[in-house]
Amino acid sequence: MPPAYPAEAPLDCPLCPRLVAYRRDNDAAHPDWFNAPVPSFGDANARLLIVGLAPGVQGANRTGRPFTGDYAGDLLYGTLIEFGFAQGIYGASPDDGLELKGAMITNAVRCVPPQNKPTPAEAKNCLGFLKSRLAGLPDLKAVLALGRIAHDAVLSALNVRKTAAPFAHGATHEIPGGITLFDSYHCSRYNTNTRRLTPEMFHGVFRDIKIHLER
Repeated sequence: MPPAYPAEAPLDCPLCPRLVAYRRDNDAAHPDWFNAPVPSFGDANARLLIVGLAPGVQGANRTGRPFTGDYAGDLLYGTLIEFGFAQGIYGASPDDGLELKGAMITNAVRCVPPQNKPTPAEAKNCLGFLKSRLAGLPDLKAVLALGRIAHDAVLSALNVRKTAAPFAHGATHEIPGGITLFDSYHCSRYNTNTRRLTPEMFHGVFRDIKIHLER
């Protein structure tokens, strides 16, 4: 049976009234920004799907590409280049020419939420897009969840009980159907400034993913 949702949310998605209102407020204040549900970015033949929380207001909500234009993108895209999942130069702009190789990036919630905090209902509303995104990658072998909310969304999308795969940085979970879920703390400025997540810790997770995909 085909998915009930497309893999990408429509640019005028009406599902979450609070997020729709916030999009409109941002559009009024910054009409040159993207201000819409941010589509996934990457390789249609991806073996790795990276799932973040939601667009940042001055990052992906401004630029229209996941993790582009804010600090989290600096660490994420630099790491993707280092481990061979991207080629080119990350210029913090969707026209920088950067390409992903064997990887795709998406978000559990496609619209920017106030204070970077989506509600559980908003995450649930967006779940259908994540389900379809996962189902639409025929070569998918690994998923990297950046943070607990992304982790929980992936489990829900794959119909796995949360108690069967608890979130922890560096954890690995074998999911029925042949997908391996990897966990990392989110690569946000707050997490890196407080040393909750160091570049070395982040690279360690990608090293594990690389080894897994090369088996």
